[in-house]
Amino acid sequence: MKKPWFNGSCISEQEVRLSNAMRLAWEQHVYWTRMTINSIAFNLPDLDAVTARLLRNATDMGNLLVPFYGNRIAERFSNLIRDHLVIAAEIVKAAKAGNQKAVADAERRWYANGAEISKFLSRINPFISEKEFREMFFEHLALTIQEAVLILQSDFKASIAVFDKIEAEALEMADTITVAIVRQFPRRF
Repeated sequence: MKKPWFNGSCISEQEVRLSNAMRLAWEQHVYWTRMTINSIAFNLPDLDAVTARLLRNATDMGNLLVPFYGNRIAERFSNLIRDHLVIAAEIVKAAKAGNQKAVADAERRWYANGAEISKFLSRINPFISEKEFREMFFEHLALTIQEAVLILQSDFKASIAVFDKIEAEALEMADTITVAIVRQFPRRF
């Protein structure tokens, strides 16, 4: 994991608020994804409610961008994240059903979506490297697939170890976006 983005220097209250909100959104992203994977894997009766809450995360993440980029860009980001979440559920459902063709198709679309998210963020903010964010995001995707497989195999201890890596990766992505926004809009902080 990279060093904390603030590197011990003083940061403003606005930076702390943005950082906390961004980290919370990304934490919720991975937690609700894990809960959705479990609900799919074990046919839990909460699947619809958990999925609805997971999809709300896409809107929450987009709303964090509104003050900086406006509604149109925030909505586009929300839609990209929503697609990411929907495809993730498709992968788990196809894997559970043993449909490897559907898994491969969904994985291909998932990685294309991850590349699109990375490109989108780098376009709206020159301080986000498309290549570096794509590498982080692809790691997130690979770890999430590994987590889902382990859950489907009922290897819960290993799935938790992978989830710890997913959580750290999510916080790194949150910090990357936060730092880039602060650098792009320094007068607001």
